[in-house]
Amino acid sequence: MDHAIRTLRADEWEKARELRLAALQDPVAHLAFLETYEDAVGRPDGFWQERTAGAAETGGGRVRQFVAEAPDGRWVGTVTVLVERPSDGDGVGFGEAATVDQTHLVGVFVRPEARGAGVIDALFRAAVEWSWTLPEPEIRRVRLYVHEDNARAAAFYRRFGFVPSGEKVPVPGRETEWELEYVLPRPA
Repeated sequence: MDHAIRTLRADEWEKARELRLAALQDPVAHLAFLETYEDAVGRPDGFWQERTAGAAETGGGRVRQFVAEAPDGRWVGTVTVLVERPSDGDGVGFGEAATVDQTHLVGVFVRPEARGAGVIDALFRAAVEWSWTLPEPEIRRVRLYVHEDNARAAAFYRRFGFVPSGEKVPVPGRETEWELEYVLPRPA
């Protein structure tokens, strides 16, 4: 794989916006994301600038977005890591509130033309390794949620080492559909 995996920079909001909009146009976007293309495309530049600045290396540490950059500079994949600590007391945006110090992977996407080239593996390695390096209290697990019908994503998560926790939450606005929690415990 000749893609560079790195964190985004605060000034790269236009590339971050373009990649997110591409993700929201993917055929399984309705299973993978809680946002629609129609909602996202109408957001003002300030929204994207703030979102990117918060997920950049200089953004404060509670959110980190990793991107896969092709040799020509095009971004072909991404994953975002949210730090969730029970001591924060502010809960989380999706799923159960943190009962242990953990990170939560969201916004996973690889462009179709880059799939099967190891991009997702490299993105997940970077996200998980970053999680394990966070300062005390140490991160005990990495979690994510996957729609019950998103078999392709679930298969990758299991192959990477994530296991179903048995927890599930209804998809907001679609209360008969479920998101299943997968976890990767910290190695002993």
